[in-house]
Amino acid sequence: MILVLSKIENIYLAPGVTDLRKSIDGCSNIVLYQMFLDPISPSIFIFCNRTKTTIKVLEWCDVL
Repeated sequence: MILVLSKIENIYLAPGVTDLRKSIDGCSNIVLYQMFLDPISPSIFIFCNRTKTTIKVLEWCDVL
């Protein structure tokens, strides 16, 4: 999927280290319960691993 940056209002970097084996639901829970943000907002949420060599990006996409 291609990111459409014109629709993005905010870009957030998750604090600390994230286990990138987490699913979409796991990352959404981090956004909701640790960052206190809405995972379906027009934002991008970025997670990185312990060695900071890999990232995972979470973006809500409305599919019609």
